Amino acid sequence: MLNYAEQVANDLLTIGAVKFSPEKPFTWASGIKSPIYTDNRMTIGYPKVRQNIYEGLAALIQESFGDVEIIGGVATAGIPHAAWVSEKLNKPMIYVRSKPKDHGAGRQTEGAVTTGKKVVLIDDLISTGGSVLAAVEAIRKEGANVLGVVSIFSYELSEGLTNFTNAKLTFKSLTTYSQLVAIAIERGELNKSQLKTLQNWQQNPNKWQL
Repeated sequence: MLNYAEQVANDLLTIGAVKFSPEKPFTWASGIKSPIYTDNRMTIGYPKVRQNIYEGLAALIQESFGDVEIIGGVATAGIPHAAWVSEKLNKPMIYVRSKPKDHGAGRQTEGAVTTGKKVVLIDDLISTGGSVLAAVEAIRKEGANVLGVVSIFSYELSEGLTNFTNAKLTFKSLTTYSQLVAIAIERGELNKSQLKTLQNWQQNPNKWQL
């Protein structure tokens, strides 16, 4: 997976889906201050970039979860990538909302029937894992056997690792924080001082300060 990891990391930097600002941190929706911001939703606007992603995700799923029967996308950012991967692998697809609909049949999952089936869920990125693990729990209640989670990018935060361990679930990412930072340094987009800031943040993002 190394070639895909490097290619996708370069792609994310090239299209501006990942931005670094160690001196003027971003504020995430959770309130966390961060020297990095990732918007993988941008990738759907670049045909070659999204192709590299879905081919990489498909290869990663075949390598790690070869007996998968259904590909799932977590709403909303995981849905397009799940569609391309399910087409690539010729597998049925589902998508999972953040909560059940408040009208009609009140469904939270749409697409293939998951009862008794082996499912892999796709999300665009993993930070603490909260949203995708909620989706996992939702389809487990429907009787799905969730083999694991894959994402385009992972921040490699200890909280996320702990949450997946507690959920007894494996997750894999096409490219990671450490890989992306290393490539950004190769490209001359970060210096050693900025690298130290990024490393300090990753070790404890909830308490990080400039």
